[in-house]
Amino acid sequence: MTNLNCDREMSDDATLATFSKNGEIFTDDFIGLGSDFYFPYGDSKFTAFSVDDNEAYMGNASIRIDVPNADDPLGSYAGGIFRIDGAGRDLTDFDALTFWARSSQGVTIGEFGFGEDFFPNEYMVTMKDVSVGTQWTKYIIPIPDASKLLHERGMFRFAAGTNGTNGFGYTLWIDELRFEKLGTIAHGQASIENGNNVSETTFVGVNSRVEGVIATFNLPTGINQSVTISPSYMNFSSSNPSVASVDPSGLVTSLSAGTSVITATFGDTNATGSLTINCQGTFVHAPTPTRPQSNVISLFSDHYVNVPVNYYNGYWAPWQTTLSNDFSVNGDNILNYTIFNFVGIEFSSPTIDATAMTHVHLDAFIPGPIAPGRQLRVLLVDFGADGVYGGGDDTRHSTTFTATTSTAVVSQSWISINIPFSAMPGLVSRSHLAQLILEGGDSSVIYVDNIYFYN
Repeated sequence: MTNLNCDREMSDDATLATFSKNGEIFTDDFIGLGSDFYFPYGDSKFTAFSVDDNEAYMGNASIRIDVPNADDPLGSYAGGIFRIDGAGRDLTDFDALTFWARSSQGVTIGEFGFGEDFFPNEYMVTMKDVSVGTQWTKYIIPIPDASKLLHERGMFRFAAGTNGTNGFGYTLWIDELRFEKLGTIAHGQASIENGNNVSETTFVGVNSRVEGVIATFNLPTGINQSVTISPSYMNFSSSNPSVASVDPSGLVTSLSAGTSVITATFGDTNATGSLTINCQGTFVHAPTPTRPQSNVISLFSDHYVNVPVNYYNGYWAPWQTTLSNDFSVNGDNILNYTIFNFVGIEFSSPTIDATAMTHVHLDAFIPGPIAPGRQLRVLLVDFGADGVYGGGDDTRHSTTFTATTSTAVVSQSWISINIPFSAMPGLVSRSHLAQLILEGGDSSVIYVDNIYFYN
């Protein structure tokens, strides 16, 4: 028998792939980024960025960002990324991204950062709400862990709007943009979930994500600078891996009934904050809809093609307490409303003509106990012929369900609600339907699925 060994020894002449260790990004011109390196955000003003040959902190030119007025039809803000058109850079020798900046007036810039390269954005760092004045000032964005930046393409990112300028635009200049080794940045302290101990109720197969990852560093200037960082800079652990696992990106997967606490370390330091997973076991799905697509106008269902919806939670201040913590179980998406008192779902762009439909349907599930007198109200709103809210021709109707109605409000079981339009005398028209509002919560939890009109 012949033994064919397919392993190959590396030639003495072979070399491993290496990446540039140049930290320079812009000094009078862009350095080593290639020809196609600027990518404005999709809803920003694409023409906001240019190179200004008449303004510089040092040398002859600077990056110029003309932040538009809030009502500019070409975009209400300026934002984008500078990404290397080609192989990334080895940034392991640096500890900060630095640059000089000034503005035509005192402003607060929403975001500066690096590490965004479209995919996978594994090592993003963002400095938020940065004050920039009219005089040139140096800014420092610390690198949380340079050992991870072996081939980074996302050199710089920014987002600048007009929230603090009454909607009026301004000009921002940036110069001497580079990665540096300052050597005077103290190792940071980090937190997950913004330093809070957060609990989340899940089911087997539900994915959650560790959020609110922040690191704080002491800069050479003496100030403590906090930055939002990608979870990949952290090391995560699960107190009960059989209940919930966590991967290096902070993605948590619920595996079985029980409780597990997700914590993290940043280097050798324990991060503050935690995520407790309370897995309830196997999820019971809502009844599968059987009506054909041709007889349905769907707002939310994985079984139909949904029409455009503005939002599933309007967060209508100041009275609403309801928050959203939606989840997906094996591809079945569920609206999860917590601290529920009422919630508005709006579909006004465009409104819906449901004159050919006869009913509205939704499935609701209340996992907790039902308090005495608990009600669940379904309110439909039509914006009238003008198609806008508050135009004087809006009509609405509210239908109330309790523990004693024919469709009873119960716990731990899906409630399939079907309301005929003929039972909604307050809804004078349904040719411009725009809102569905759920009311009657007691600050508990309610799951919702399969919201649609049908005939």
